[in-house]
Amino acid sequence: MTSAMEDIAGAPPRSVLGRALGVLAAFSDASPELALGDIVAATSLPPATAHRIVAELVAWGALERIGRGRYRIGMRLWRVGALAPTARTLREAALPAMQDLAAATGHVVHLVVLDGHRALFVERLAGQENGTVRSRVGRDMPLHASGPGKVLLAHAGPALVDQVLARGLPRLAPGTITDPAALREALDVVRRTGYCLSHEEMTEGMASVATPVVDATDRVVASLAVVVPASNPLPPFVPAARMAATAASRRLGRRDDRQGPGFH
Repeated sequence: MTSAMEDIAGAPPRSVLGRALGVLAAFSDASPELALGDIVAATSLPPATAHRIVAELVAWGALERIGRGRYRIGMRLWRVGALAPTARTLREAALPAMQDLAAATGHVVHLVVLDGHRALFVERLAGQENGTVRSRVGRDMPLHASGPGKVLLAHAGPALVDQVLARGLPRLAPGTITDPAALREALDVVRRTGYCLSHEEMTEGMASVATPVVDATDRVVASLAVVVPASNPLPPFVPAARMAATAASRRLGRRDDRQGPGFH
């Protein structure tokens, strides 16, 4: 197995910090808990080196030892990550509008940001009717396979679109767009209408309405979405979702007299 840090930097890490980051990078949404042997395999570190680094990370609080020699990300690392100014500012700006949207619709509401070639959940509010929604704060997902992901991709520029297409468009649910031409057309619709209607693209049986959140410079910095059962008609949710995104954008400093994405 290739090293987690090799994937990031193109070469095995040599410094102690690089090796420690490689250990942390071995954890993912698919592998939230790892044994020492798993960490050795993922990082290509000698077992003694991996054991020493893991012990130091546990002592600091970046990792937690759970049962039977397994490890997971520790709370102290989560607290440090929560200090990231972009995510914190977005969350604080969007939370009141998200609460209103969740109360008005009774459904799950997401706040999602661009993270490299993926979409990252930074906030999730449960509604009265949760359904089967595959989301969790800190989890990421492909950009092509959801409403908020397509909103972010539509406003990210052609270079990122080309890169996402080059990486392939795996099918996650019955409605996932897997054809490059169809995805480009869908992104054009998002840019033209200012919102995205998504049917069973990430999770079978679920659908969403996603809208862009815009900052003071008219840059799309996040996507706000309401998730509903796929049996529900989506157009009735569009006004409420757009109103919530507008409110969040205002709290980020956007002026009402400026015409940004999704507000024309």
